[in-house]
Amino acid sequence: MPATPVPRRALAVIAALPLLALAACGYGSQAKDDDTVRIAAGAKKIDGLDSVRIGYFGNLTHATALVGRQQGFFQKQLGATVAQYATFNAGPSEIEALNSKSIDIGWIGPSPAINGYVKAHGKNLRIIGGSASGGVKLVVNPEKISSLKDVKGKKIATPQLGNTQDVAFLNWAAEQGWTVDAQSGKGDVSVVRTDNKVTPDAYKSGSIDGAWVPEPTASKLVSEGAKVLLDESGLWPDEKFVITNIIVRQDFLKEHPDVVEAVLRASVAANEWINAHPEQAKAAANEQLAADTGKPLPADVIDPAWKSIAFLDDPLAATLEAQAGHAVKAGLLEQPDLTGIYDLTLLNKVLTARGEATVDDAGLGVR
Repeated sequence: MPATPVPRRALAVIAALPLLALAACGYGSQAKDDDTVRIAAGAKKIDGLDSVRIGYFGNLTHATALVGRQQGFFQKQLGATVAQYATFNAGPSEIEALNSKSIDIGWIGPSPAINGYVKAHGKNLRIIGGSASGGVKLVVNPEKISSLKDVKGKKIATPQLGNTQDVAFLNWAAEQGWTVDAQSGKGDVSVVRTDNKVTPDAYKSGSIDGAWVPEPTASKLVSEGAKVLLDESGLWPDEKFVITNIIVRQDFLKEHPDVVEAVLRASVAANEWINAHPEQAKAAANEQLAADTGKPLPADVIDPAWKSIAFLDDPLAATLEAQAGHAVKAGLLEQPDLTGIYDLTLLNKVLTARGEATVDDAGLGVR
């Protein structure tokens, strides 16, 4: 079914629909009823705007959005402009929602952001900030794999063809000197594209020998007996690489910069609170996950997962450019022109007002 714009007044109706109905429309997402809106007395709408629609994934690498929602950071900064939310299972569905104007701003991984920008010839989105680094691991069955070289000939799951972890694993395999056909996943190692929700069951059944996955899926597998063979952070300079960006529709950024700035203020404040109060933040993120998915993560999953993610405002632009290069090398992407994918003007304005250092777009900003 082709995507169609969703009027703001229709969101409350959509929120009542089952997830299946939304998935049938191609989004793979679930629009949520507004939370009990905490609007301060006397608060005013920004630019007279009734609401802003924010998208994110229900996983820990999007904890800035989880905490920002659960703790009310977004609504506090937005005044009487109501924050409305939609959760997504995969990057392509969030990009589709952005393109159809069903959401205005979203938290998303680097590969979907790159693909969305390239496919729209640079006309649909901007990356306006960072959110998280790390939180990706290669976890394996210790009875079948005891060293990195043992990965050759085994079946390793990634979440989706061409997604951020899929590209990272293909690049790592190539660096080992192994040949893998990116499209089919066949070669010296078999890449099995498996939704994160079913990867633990695939592991328990023995249909995969390991997985290159984000948190909390990696820690869920460890709780099932897998072991961490490699943390992707160790492959990057300073052990930092972007795992979650903040994106916005270009037309929304142009028409409502004050609203976008308010969301960025909330994101920066949420990250500061997360880093200052890690245990409280972990609990807040888990509470929002429970609201979004129906159940919280157990301690043996969330505790190790949380420790492996760094929450920061810097989008680590140079690492996004490197990830695009990895996709090109794997044959999943033609050499892209990413010039203009970033507009960090408002983020740097927010950081400067807080007395913090500004961040760099690695030469990929709007000219």
